Order: sequence, then C-alpha cells, then structure tokens
Amino acid sequence: MHSTSRHPTPPNGTPTPAPGPGRWLRRYGPPPTTGEAEATLVCLPHAGGAPTFFRDWPALLTPALDVVAVCYPGRQDRFDEPCITDMTVMAGEVAAAVAQLADRGPLALFGHSMGAAVAYEAARLLQSRHGVRPAHLFVSGLLPPHRILPGTRHLKSDAALAADLLEQGGTDAQVLADEELRALVMPAVRADYQLIETYRHAPAGGPLDIPITAYYGQDDARTPAATMPDWQLHTHASTESRSFPGGHFYLQHHRSDLTTDIRERLLA
Repeated sequence: MHSTSRHPTPPNGTPTPAPGPGRWLRRYGPPPTTGEAEATLVCLPHAGGAPTFFRDWPALLTPALDVVAVCYPGRQDRFDEPCITDMTVMAGEVAAAVAQLADRGPLALFGHSMGAAVAYEAARLLQSRHGVRPAHLFVSGLLPPHRILPGTRHLKSDAALAADLLEQGGTDAQVLADEELRALVMPAVRADYQLIETYRHAPAGGPLDIPITAYYGQDDARTPAATMPDWQLHTHASTESRSFPGGHFYLQHHRSDLTTDIRERLLA
C-alpha cells in the first residue's frame, strides 16, 4: 500500500478518460488503433494509490493490450469526491464501469494489494450482476480472500500510517515528510486502509469461472508463498502463482518482466 500525491498529473502523463464512465477509468497514452488490441487490461491501484502508478504500462503492453487504470474517488481529479470505505460499494462501482468495456473484446483485471481485492470482488460482480466473464484475473501482493484478516491501522495516527507506508516501500518519503503534502494524501490512505481492513470475504455466489494468476514479492512477509495455492479455492478454472525478487512493491523494479508475463498469459 502506498500513497500518492494529489498534485496535478505532469503534462507528459496527462490521462484521458477511457471509454465508459470517465470518472472511473483513465488511459495514459494514445488508444490502440481500432482492432489493433487483442484484449483490454484494467489495472487497479493499491491503497492510497492512483492510476498514475500504471502510467508506464501502456508503453510496455500496447498495442497488443489496451491498458486502462481505475481512479478511486478522493484523489487526483476526483479529489473533491468522498472516499469509499466499503468494499461492496467500491467493487460495485468498479464493476459497473468496467462492464461498459465488455463489447470491445476480451477483458482482464490486474490489481495490486488492496486493488487486487477490489479486482477480485469486481470480477465476481461482473459475472453475477453484469453477465460479463473476464478472460483472466491477475492479483498481486494479496493473500487469498478468505485469509484476509481484519485490521486497525486505519484508526491510527497519520504518523503511524506514514510509518507503515514507508516500511512497505513504494512511497515517496519526501511526500510523507512534508506536513502539507501528508495532510493532503492521508484521507485517501486512511479510507483505503479502512476498506481493506474491514473487508470480509463472503463465499455466497461461489468461486469464479476464470483463470487466476497470483504474483507476490519473495521478501513480502504479508504474502507468504505457502498461502498462494489457496487462490485455487476461489475459481473453478486454473490458478498459478509467480514470485519476483523484492518486497511488497516488487513490481516497481520488475515492470518489464511482470507485464511480459501478463501479456503472454492473457494472449496465449
């Protein structure tokens, strides 16, 4: 989990609304030519994160994949919107936005940490509520849903939350050290922590019917390798896991290898 500045996105990374509800989906870079992309990959950021976390992914995956990222309320150009602290609400909104991309061909979801939990629950709703079956679910840095335990970090002070973010890595220490910037980002961080720490997996509805690939950092104590096979309990289709060197934010240092693996699995 890592925070993001609410300062405007730099000009060279200015997002454009992706097809569908513009409040929720962002695209970085030009869209693929009609018929060029073989599938759409929807990326969901971690707690406190923003779609800019995936701004480099289109360059690694386009034109084979059309990459769009989810923007949660309470950050970037949605700064003035109230944050969502309930997983049912968040997953429902994301699923409704993503469902509008279904007529463009195969659709897959990738989420990291909290974003992986949102992606999983959104995938369930896409199937049950919208009649949309994603081609693949990619989860990163997350325990299997039934293993996620309640937490209380969202009740702690800003300083304690900032310390937790720094411990995980992936956070700009200068942002957290600046009191003014920290005051801007902490409401979204706290809300996202509350969302994941109050989340309870409900088995109603049964497992998914789509392949799941689980990624994790070899040094991430929050996602022990021994727990990854349990993702099989959440789908009738196949599951695989792959580790990368590093901790919770291993993907910052292995973007190329990770995105190559995603592309190969999705387009196989």
